[in-house]
Amino acid sequence: MIRVFNVYYPLRSLVLLAGEAFIVWTSFVLATLVQSRSDSYLVLNYEGGYLKIFLATAFVLLSSYWFDLYDPSRFAGRGELYFRILLVPALLAFALAVISWWSPQYLLGNGASLLGLLILTFALFAWRTSYSWLVQLPVLQERVYVLGTGSRAQSLVQGLKRIDLGIDVVGWTGQTGPVATREELASHMMELAEKRKVHRVIVAMPDRRGILPVNELLQLRLSGVKVEEATSWLEKISGRIEVEHLYPSWLIFSEGFRFGSFFVVLRRMLSTAASLLLLMLLLPLIPLAILLITLDSPGPVLYRQKRVGRAGVTFYCYKFRTMRQDAEADTGPTWADDNDPRITRVGRFLRAARIDEIPQLWCVLKGDMAFVGPRPERPEFVQWLSEEIPFYGVRHYVRPGITGWAQIRYKYGNTLADAKEKLQYDLFYIKNASLGLDFLIMLQTVKIVILGRGAQ
Repeated sequence: MIRVFNVYYPLRSLVLLAGEAFIVWTSFVLATLVQSRSDSYLVLNYEGGYLKIFLATAFVLLSSYWFDLYDPSRFAGRGELYFRILLVPALLAFALAVISWWSPQYLLGNGASLLGLLILTFALFAWRTSYSWLVQLPVLQERVYVLGTGSRAQSLVQGLKRIDLGIDVVGWTGQTGPVATREELASHMMELAEKRKVHRVIVAMPDRRGILPVNELLQLRLSGVKVEEATSWLEKISGRIEVEHLYPSWLIFSEGFRFGSFFVVLRRMLSTAASLLLLMLLLPLIPLAILLITLDSPGPVLYRQKRVGRAGVTFYCYKFRTMRQDAEADTGPTWADDNDPRITRVGRFLRAARIDEIPQLWCVLKGDMAFVGPRPERPEFVQWLSEEIPFYGVRHYVRPGITGWAQIRYKYGNTLADAKEKLQYDLFYIKNASLGLDFLIMLQTVKIVILGRGAQ
């Protein structure tokens, strides 16, 4: 796996992305050479041809990302994949038609844009078909053995079997039975390592005293086999840090969890700029939201609620009101449930469209929140969650955010188990925080909001 913006991506996904970018670029360059012939040099170099092709390439890659074409786990079958591939040139054709009507000088001359679109359509299908065949070849798969038993090792095995990782799990200790001695573990591992020519051994044993086959692992290591810890691999493939098997020493000695002054200042500037830009774009929606809330139910348009921020300091978080005015009169502080009867008709729409979050931009401008970070929780819940979930307080070392890694990777949570799961994503974000990761989260948030995914 390769680390980009402090997030781990399968090498295959990056190869797919790079191959697609090359195909789009080549399709339009080839179309220009065919259509313009001797004038192609002038078209490409003096009429902005390369810039136009670059913009077309960026449009195609962004559209492919929009249709989840770099996330094979979302496809139910090959038919859905090809349908989504077809949507990309269709969307590009629509964009080119609009440009042709509005300002045709921005297109490649002599009909090269149309020919490039035609070449691209066939090239995309050919590339995807070839790629699907290549990644199935055994020679391009890494053979891995998982040393460990129990739920942790099993979840690691299931995660490694993702098609985009290119990993063939040749065996794991759980195949030997629920209980195994050190000799049985060593024998099973060495037998498969020799027979299947294992490239990597991942150790996923919670209790290693007296049972870890140290000598055999050292022997494999010296023979060229990579030996790694499960915690790092679970972090890479899941985008979260497990708290069940986490020790303070790992937090202390692992890379990350560092926030220099320069990074903090840049992150604050990015949050402010993003909030101001979004506030200007959404300004027309504010009077509409105020009118709908006022007509729908009695009570204030805005409500404020105490939340826990950086370093455990409480602040007031503002939102458009989406529940009845007396929503917690009888129950006290409580999380919202699915189909919560306290939510008003307009409130349900505001939540689904995320319009109720707009006033939180003021909290970002004030400095109580960042644009990206863990979601701020209420003080009543923080005290309880800190007692129930280990390392829960770590999330308060950064400013809370309107959106975050946990929000784009996990559903809305209203249980203790959900809070624990989201904490694991928050820990990953805090460990790997970077401006690139913040930008990636913002991009994914826009996609989620527009497509209406994960609404609560």
